[in-house]
Amino acid sequence: MTQKIGFVGLGAMGLPMAANLLAAGYHLTVYNRTASKAEPLIAKGAHRAERAGDVAHPGGIVVSMLADDASVKALVTGEDALAERIAPDGIHVSMSTVSPATTRELAAYHATRGSVMVAAPVFGRPIQAQAKQLRVCVSGPAGAKAKVRPIIEAMGQEVFDFGDNPGAANVVKLAGNFMIAAALEAMGEAVAMMRKSGVDPAAALEMLTKTIFAAPVYQGYGPVIAHGVFTPAGFRLPLGLKDIDLVLQTAGAANAPMPTASLLRDRFISAIAKGRADLDWSAIALGAADDAGLKESR
Repeated sequence: MTQKIGFVGLGAMGLPMAANLLAAGYHLTVYNRTASKAEPLIAKGAHRAERAGDVAHPGGIVVSMLADDASVKALVTGEDALAERIAPDGIHVSMSTVSPATTRELAAYHATRGSVMVAAPVFGRPIQAQAKQLRVCVSGPAGAKAKVRPIIEAMGQEVFDFGDNPGAANVVKLAGNFMIAAALEAMGEAVAMMRKSGVDPAAALEMLTKTIFAAPVYQGYGPVIAHGVFTPAGFRLPLGLKDIDLVLQTAGAANAPMPTASLLRDRFISAIAKGRADLDWSAIALGAADDAGLKESR
């Protein structure tokens, strides 16, 4: 019998992730606030739910890929009452980038309703989601993680388990996004220096990202920043600001100063204030160009 799964959130990441579940043979019931975004999946055999809660059934599995903490809280505890609808023993796989505090709170709420929550945030952009190349961090009860692992593997290339603490995977996800944003800022500053020194930043970054910075983040974003091409946006600036705010909240709760994160927050706020909200989050690199008196190269 084909396993039935609910899926909530069909944005730039959620849509290709859900499509990969369909391709893997799962029976999907999907919901998105903008109903038209579900059409490509409906054409491939998915069923559309009229409300988010309607994707759930007792003892079932629901995957959510939503924009922020408030959206996940509303799904779990609000009118859609996901935590209750999948009880008893249903599993909610939360793949959104949210705070570990929110995950811990919602995991506890699920438990009081007789259901389980597994945190499974992902690393990757829409193109990696489409190619099933996401890297997924998971945390939560061992039995539930084992049950949903084949589902997660149908959407990504690697799964990394960070234990039973529900919020652990979210801490790792936020740490990773902070490190990416810091790399964007570093490349932006380096590019500004090179441009003002008469050096071709594209040629320089090509060499650097093939040698001492031969890592996906530098290789993927280096040409974007060197050439100043920040559209189409794979991850918009306001989402980057949201994640850095979560980093600072988490760091504050842990009494762990993160001065670089504070700088990055200011960069995001400045970029949005300058009308760049629709650009990719790598456009925070333009802040260094602004400070150096350079005009945008795009």
